[in-house]
Amino acid sequence: MAKTQLNVRVDEDTARAARERALERGMSVNRYIEELVRQDTGEVGHTFVEAAADFMKQYETVFADEFGPEREGSRGQH
Repeated sequence: MAKTQLNVRVDEDTARAARERALERGMSVNRYIEELVRQDTGEVGHTFVEAAADFMKQYETVFADEFGPEREGSRGQH
């Protein structure tokens, strides 16, 4: 993905907090800010939900066999 430069002005406390949090997470301030924006716009959440939906589609029959209504009476007998 192409990168573009974005310049922002924040007060020194905000800048210090961003630097500290990025350092704690082992990432650059740029990456930290990028992650915050992605989280705020829901990209991370949407990606997770899409991956979970794909997983469930792939293993739907396995889950149905193991936990489906026809297995109700067999619970606790594993």
